[in-house]
Amino acid sequence: MGFWSKLSAGIDRVNQLLGKAASIMILLSCVVSAANALLRYGLDISNNWPLELQWYLFAAAVMLGASYTLRRNEHVRVDLIYSQLSNRGRLWVDLFGLIFFLMPACILFTWLSWTTLFYPSWLVMEHSLNSGGLARYPIKFVVPFGFFMLSLQGLSEIIKRYGALKGEITLPAEDLRYEKPMQ
Repeated sequence: MGFWSKLSAGIDRVNQLLGKAASIMILLSCVVSAANALLRYGLDISNNWPLELQWYLFAAAVMLGASYTLRRNEHVRVDLIYSQLSNRGRLWVDLFGLIFFLMPACILFTWLSWTTLFYPSWLVMEHSLNSGGLARYPIKFVVPFGFFMLSLQGLSEIIKRYGALKGEITLPAEDLRYEKPMQ
């Protein structure tokens, strides 16, 4: 598993950085919102670009944070049997879900968002129709990129779970933890 383990670790590192970037984008979104309020209501200066920038930062944080959230095993689960399974059973359920649900959906969404959202926007160098609005094609690139990174993180999780099933690696406890919902 040498090559595959290194690939998985590299993907994890990239998504760790993207997660940190997403956190910074949330902070920047709040700062831009406060600055926009000050300009609009304090100084009576109105412009659309700060509001659009705030939306762009938040959208980018969501799309880039999705792969980081998967890496940390913090996506929402619908548990019917998962909490009753052994760790090995959980590995099999995770592997099945990653291969047959996550990967096909992410690959499809990557392709669809590239061909129908980003690429047509990039061809015409789409800009907001609002006065002082921003270019739209850069933020539209974040959608296929986010799904691509989620696909890569899915691959990393598949590699780790396969290695754990074969007994070649040991997953950290948090990779198999299950938190019961509050009653």
